[in-house]
Amino acid sequence: MELPDKKKLQDSYIRYASVRLATAKGIEASLEDILSFFSPRPTVKGRIKDFDSYYKKYIKLLKQNPDSTEAPLITDIIGIRVVCPFIANLSEVQQIVGKHFTVIDTERKGSNYSYKEFGYESIHLLINIPQDVIEKFSHSGCDVAEIQIRTILQDAWAEVEHELVYKAEFTPFDMIMKRKLAALNASLSLADTIFQEIRDYQQQLHAESSKRREDFFNKLEENVDTFLFSDVELESETKAYTVWEQNKNASIDDLLLNALYAHNRKDFDTAIKQYTQILSMNPKNNIISIIYSHRGMANFAQSCYEDAVVDFNKALEYDGKAYKAAYYRGLVKLVQRKWVEAVDDFTLSLAINPYQPFCLYRRGHASYHNGDKIQALSDCEAALLLMPDFEDAMKFKKFILNRINFV
Repeated sequence: MELPDKKKLQDSYIRYASVRLATAKGIEASLEDILSFFSPRPTVKGRIKDFDSYYKKYIKLLKQNPDSTEAPLITDIIGIRVVCPFIANLSEVQQIVGKHFTVIDTERKGSNYSYKEFGYESIHLLINIPQDVIEKFSHSGCDVAEIQIRTILQDAWAEVEHELVYKAEFTPFDMIMKRKLAALNASLSLADTIFQEIRDYQQQLHAESSKRREDFFNKLEENVDTFLFSDVELESETKAYTVWEQNKNASIDDLLLNALYAHNRKDFDTAIKQYTQILSMNPKNNIISIIYSHRGMANFAQSCYEDAVVDFNKALEYDGKAYKAAYYRGLVKLVQRKWVEAVDDFTLSLAINPYQPFCLYRRGHASYHNGDKIQALSDCEAALLLMPDFEDAMKFKKFILNRINFV
């Protein structure tokens, strides 16, 4: 093995430094652009390896392959790191990178570690430097760049491990130190997993809540909008849901998700029992308010309008800022043809939160039925100011103008 001329190697390496940095920033900008739709958006960081790190790896690779007549191939001179909030984001980012760059190699760092070992996990993608980047910044002396995809916690571990183990050339022989590092890595991995589980749960809860609201408004449209517009055709979609097994020790979150599952499969009796069970657990006032709103929706779905009104009253009693409860109560009053009370409820909701185009739209409906076409038109126009592409409001405005002109 012939030792390299370090000075000559350094001069050659430094000659390309500015172009390599520009190349790294160019790839970084491209990644930021193609990942811009992510929410929350991953952090993208470009860097080039400094000469000392390069030389250290160069010698290491020479030692590993002393009979080679060619210079070691170091593929991470230009590196881009994509740091994601959640584990599920990693495969999503990997797929997107594969669509926009030519990936020539994929490695999952840390996937071969046992539970007794320590080391960070990371997806490393080796890509060809795009031709447009080369044309823009000139050739960098590198044909490839490395994209590392990690979670925030994986990145934190990698940074610390790099300082404690890799850069210090430290291999812990002491069993206590090994255990400490292994325990730390396991804690971070567990935290990543828990973060993802919480995220999955939130998305599931949001999806079930959205479906519940959709059914609520479908029923409202069937009872109110067809009464107003004779030419409206409404469609509703029913999906099958499975209620989780009952668990006496279930948390409020689990009970709520169970209730939403039952609610969405139109098993309203079960949903109401679940909501009532949550209320019996004496949660905080803001939680009580939310559960009463959910139960009110379930009662509304069964056409138990007076029970629904009682629940929405309770929701407001426990949280005076629960503008949605006031809005939902107004919707029930619309179905009951209690136009004046509906206007009052919508007005209360808007006093708490004035930025509600749907609430303005529905107050316009109630005002129209109450004989106040001017107020109805005003509310409709206010809704369109907040949401210019609100098609139902556009249709309602045209409807009101036709009636005013006709009169």
